[in-house]
Amino acid sequence: MTDKIPRHIEQNFERGESPHEMVAREAWHLLGIMSEFVDATERLANIRPAVSIFGSARVPEDHPYYALSEKIARLLSDAGFAVLSGGGPGLMEAVNRGAHAGRSPAVGLNIELPREQFGNTYQDVSLAFRHFFARKATFVRFSCAYVVMPGGFGTLDELTEALVLIQTGKSMRFPVILVCEPFWRGMLDWFRDKLVGEAMIAEEDTELMHVVNHAEEVVEVIFRHYQHRSFAPSPSERQSFLKL
Repeated sequence: MTDKIPRHIEQNFERGESPHEMVAREAWHLLGIMSEFVDATERLANIRPAVSIFGSARVPEDHPYYALSEKIARLLSDAGFAVLSGGGPGLMEAVNRGAHAGRSPAVGLNIELPREQFGNTYQDVSLAFRHFFARKATFVRFSCAYVVMPGGFGTLDELTEALVLIQTGKSMRFPVILVCEPFWRGMLDWFRDKLVGEAMIAEEDTELMHVVNHAEEVVEVIFRHYQHRSFAPSPSERQSFLKL
């Protein structure tokens, strides 16, 4: 092998896959991601305004977080918002369940995972993703607000990614609402103590998040944010989505 061939390609070549075969396989992989974007665009083009709600897949139906998630989704649905969730069990199910009972569509952006993920039965519109990248970009592109319920790594990933995109101007500024202040208190204290205190972020960056405890407050925060602007992104904001 020559030094011009990257080591990861050389290793596959040693296992019987040529560089050309590997490049072709990766090209098909990219086409798969593109097809997910196309499908999501076609299916969700007319489902707006929409709010995404995130939360743990591990919360049982009898937990207070489940009831609160269902209530928030129902209020948003009756207020005219399509409601997006990850489509799985736990709080994602609660979200789709609440929206499904309301006036507006319940949407599930399902992802293939080795465990935890199975589609719930309360989805009016269901999309299937194999790639986290395409799924996460779809949440951002079609949402006018993020509502973040208690959750684990996946929920934190969606939260911090939204904050980065807003902070860096890669997406329009939209409400990011943390629900259940006691759950988030330690993280927010750490943000102020360590991230602001050691100049890792600006103090005003902490204002990108709203913290509430009640379902009605979620709807109030969203309508207050959009009181003087459209729910739809502006032409310049649409352009920024292309640079995610």
